[in-house]
Amino acid sequence: MSLRNKVTLIGFTGKEVETVNFENGGMKISVSLATNDHYTNAKGEKVEETQWHNLVAFGKTAEIFQKYVPKGKEIAVEGKLTYRSYDDKDGVKRYITEIRVDELMLLGSK
Repeated sequence: MSLRNKVTLIGFTGKEVETVNFENGGMKISVSLATNDHYTNAKGEKVEETQWHNLVAFGKTAEIFQKYVPKGKEIAVEGKLTYRSYDDKDGVKRYITEIRVDELMLLGSK
């Protein structure tokens, strides 16, 4: 994998994995991942900030997600940042940022 577009995240899944099966036998999953950051603000107060990330995976990686990653599971992922757009039901163009997962590590005991 190139270092030019590499993302590594550790967090907890926020929902059940959504699966799409293709006619050719392939598979795509999508799931949200929450990562937490802690810092001290200018007033000296400790702050916890949660960021939500959209993950997608294909093929064997998608199969592992489907079999072993329930809602609330702690995972580590490595992949690349991707951007795409689509037209919603009202014809409005929407933009989405996703992490295309190439590597998945199951963490925690859940």
